Amino acid sequence: MKPEIYQPNSELTEFVKCYWTLEGEKDSTPQKNTIVPDGTMKLIFHYGDTYKHHSNNGEITILPKCFLIGQLTKPYIVEPVGITGSFIVRFYPNGFLPFTTIPIKEIENTAVPLVKLFGKDGEEIGKNILNANSTSERINIIEAFLLKRLTDKQTIDNIVKSTVETILNANGQFSVIEHSLQNNINRRQLTRKFSSTIGISPKQLSKTIRIQAALKSLLTKDVGKLTDLAYENEYFDQAHFIKDFKEFTGLTPKEFYGDDLKMSLIFDKD
Repeated sequence: MKPEIYQPNSELTEFVKCYWTLEGEKDSTPQKNTIVPDGTMKLIFHYGDTYKHHSNNGEITILPKCFLIGQLTKPYIVEPVGITGSFIVRFYPNGFLPFTTIPIKEIENTAVPLVKLFGKDGEEIGKNILNANSTSERINIIEAFLLKRLTDKQTIDNIVKSTVETILNANGQFSVIEHSLQNNINRRQLTRKFSSTIGISPKQLSKTIRIQAALKSLLTKDVGKLTDLAYENEYFDQAHFIKDFKEFTGLTPKEFYGDDLKMSLIFDKD
């Protein structure tokens, strides 16, 4: 089940990183999929069958057909109910703020139905996208909706934006203290801004991006030793790397290489 990736309209590139589509029969989809935190929030529209969510305490819930998945700080395990047909709008870490009035921090690790996010407009946009006949039609519908809601770009904080860009460009190899000193930014103020704009701290975002970079390396490179991978991504030692890896994926790096396990991880491959 390989995602197809599409780029947004130029007017939305500051906010939307990309669109994804995922399609597949239940038999060709892993029984459980782990969505790995990647620092982004996503609008998800299941035009196929929906998914179940398996919480850490063992509770199983049926996810809505249309919802926003808030900022993730831990693995989010889902299971297909039937045929997968999903359209996903993936925002930059600070990209969703201009489109909502709900405090970002309140929706952490949560699936929020569109009607709660946008009221009747959310219900209507969900129906329109589910009933659309093609990906291009879905993109046109969501872009018209987002552009209509984008009335105040003043919600974009330039300090947060530049810090996010620094973290992304450095693949998460980032020191909050050094960045604050070099740019004459109050560290506590920056953390508060991140909390309200993104939902997590600069340190948490950098940890998230760094583990994403390590995951890509495990898939695309011939990694001889975990120690080498840990040092390549500037972990203090292998033990710290394994600890962070398990925190974000629910697996140790060794388990990641088990049968079909890495295929069940959904993370930033674009």
